[in-house]
Amino acid sequence: MTSLSLRVAIIGGGPGGLYAAALLKRLDPAREITVWERNAPDDTFGFGVVLSDETLGGIEHADPVVYEALQQDFTRWDDIDIVHRGTRHTSGGHGFAALGRKRLLEILHTRCHDLGVDLRFRTEAPPDLATTHDLVIAADGVNSTTRETHAQAFRPQVTTHHCRYIWLAADFAFDAFRFEIAETEHGVMQLHGYPYAADASTVIVEMREEVWQAAGFADLGEQESVERCAKIFADALGGRALRSNKSAWTSFRTVVNEHWSHGNTVLLGDAAHTAHFSIGSGTKLAVEDALALAACLEEQPSLEQALAAYETERKPVVASTQRAARASLEWFENLGRYLDQPPRQFAFNLLTRSRRVTHDNLRLRDARFTGAVEREFGCPPGTPPMFTPFRLRGLTLRNRVVVSPMDMYSATDGLPGDFHLVHLGARALGGAGLVMTEMVCVSAEGRITPGCTGLYTGKQAEAWKRITDFVHARAPGTAIGVQLGHSGRKGSTKLMWEGIDEPLPDGNWRVVAASPIPYGPGNQTPHELTRAQLTDLREQFTAAAWRASRAGFDLLELHCAHGYLLSGFLSPLTNRRTDAYGGTLAKRLRFPLEVFDAIRGVWPEERPMTVRISATDWAPGGTSAEVAVEIARAFAAHGVDAIDVSTGQVVADERPAYGRSYQTPFADRIRHETGVPVIAVGAISSWDDVNSLILAGRTDLCALARPHLYDPHWTLHAAAEQGYEGPGVGWPDPYRAGSRRPQTGRTDAPKPRLTLGT
Repeated sequence: MTSLSLRVAIIGGGPGGLYAAALLKRLDPAREITVWERNAPDDTFGFGVVLSDETLGGIEHADPVVYEALQQDFTRWDDIDIVHRGTRHTSGGHGFAALGRKRLLEILHTRCHDLGVDLRFRTEAPPDLATTHDLVIAADGVNSTTRETHAQAFRPQVTTHHCRYIWLAADFAFDAFRFEIAETEHGVMQLHGYPYAADASTVIVEMREEVWQAAGFADLGEQESVERCAKIFADALGGRALRSNKSAWTSFRTVVNEHWSHGNTVLLGDAAHTAHFSIGSGTKLAVEDALALAACLEEQPSLEQALAAYETERKPVVASTQRAARASLEWFENLGRYLDQPPRQFAFNLLTRSRRVTHDNLRLRDARFTGAVEREFGCPPGTPPMFTPFRLRGLTLRNRVVVSPMDMYSATDGLPGDFHLVHLGARALGGAGLVMTEMVCVSAEGRITPGCTGLYTGKQAEAWKRITDFVHARAPGTAIGVQLGHSGRKGSTKLMWEGIDEPLPDGNWRVVAASPIPYGPGNQTPHELTRAQLTDLREQFTAAAWRASRAGFDLLELHCAHGYLLSGFLSPLTNRRTDAYGGTLAKRLRFPLEVFDAIRGVWPEERPMTVRISATDWAPGGTSAEVAVEIARAFAAHGVDAIDVSTGQVVADERPAYGRSYQTPFADRIRHETGVPVIAVGAISSWDDVNSLILAGRTDLCALARPHLYDPHWTLHAAAEQGYEGPGVGWPDPYRAGSRRPQTGRTDAPKPRLTLGT
């Protein structure tokens, strides 16, 4: 590989570019490596840099000289302080290491010089490097000229966010990573501070754009801004001054590139990707990019293969970090939403905002802090948050776990059979607080597929009663709920495993919807419902709800999500009506609310009703998170007991932003802005996730689907793995002998007991 990259040009003398230069030169001294940096060697921006132990381990393995130099200058600490409304909460055991950015660059300058790298400061990179060199590494930062010059090849997407921030320093060392919240007359501001030397700390002040404008920062010069920030956060600074280094207020921009290389030019660090400073990953990612690129150049037989391998290796890692960074960024953007949380819950919510730090992780780091949060929340001693009870109207769930509705496509003529008894019965025995049926259809024409269940005949109601009777008799701590819905324009299709969303080869029935817009090019064009048909449909829902009450269900959920009939009324992408049921949000809500009210009229007063919504359509012009709040608020005004917050599946050309618990932020927002209890759903897979989301106050219940397909006894096993044996979960008597986690193995080797001298 080295013969194909003898001449290497690096654009940008930041940590990523310099470290790449040092690594490549160390791996092959014959390489001619030149770094072009437009600034002077001591002309750096920013102050402290945080590196993780994982990153340092990679540096130690690849270049012990750099590692040893870094070790001598690192400032280390363990604690995070959160200061809010006059109280400070400290969480320990986090393990940070930081040093000054200027010192980091000095170390890398020295290393490059010693290895024979040609460093050209105060020099713009020539435009023809790709033709004069074998490899060009563009490490030219967030404002990368290389990326913009070749935008058609790299296909960048740059998103500017809603906060302004300024990067400053103080001439003393914080004794912890400090987050401090200031509630000013203009709005909420926050300080992020951490030490990077024995006598210096980085201080970042951040606030929403509208707060920044209202506070007058737009009209202040650099020094005036610095002085104003020092005054606002005088308590955190102990009255000390702040200093700047050509510091300016800016808005964070998230950079994503579809491709990272173009010919013999490759992006590295902020030129390729950015991650919000609140998770401290910018320099870390750049250094790890350099490590990966150097390794791929050594391992692959050609430059083309090396650059492809580099992108394949780094893209998933970076995407995961960017998801965490975006979650953290958005948490701080919406900080005002959480200010009235109980103080310890607020601190826990802040610490777990990126979803990378979790309840169990914090418990291992600082059991005292986590225990205090649990006590404030109301957890009895030894009780994980997921096993605390929750009340919905007259129904008390013994834990926070819900088996999410999952279509099984295994019925005949809408009739649930032995499969449904075994499927739902097994999951009820598995310990969840609430088990939900699949979408149960209110008419034969309202089915998605011929295999969908219904509640449009008395025989179906009797079959459902067989299932609810089993659950109540054999799993007495578990409630069972029914989800009622109508397929709308997504009906008359094949079973999922035969061709999801594809029309039946024969025997199709007419589909109906708010507007005559087919779901996909191969689907039927639905018939637009008339006023008379809307009345008939409302009566079908009411009759199904009455049968559900007679069948013994404990809870009823109205399905207004995923592009089915009622969802089709809510979304402006699928509702183009010009009558009283289309147009404004209030009009689009009219029919779903009429159905809800009709069901509530026949559903027993003491039994709760929930509504599942798609909180975003993941498509331009569709339902947004803001609109979802108003939808939830409307159902709350009509008496809904909880909102089950899903997303998407409304239009075929959606572009969801998948990721761990990716739908929870929508539930979180609805919960805090409306005060309505919520059920979070979507890529929640571990009991640690459930504990974290519940304790942080982002949701009241967690619905899990696929984990319950993998393990019907998911909740029982979660209790066993956490050593919990309280009232929040109950092992069925026939299973009680298995209530302790099995041993996974043993060894007969003697344990070491003595240390012998030599």
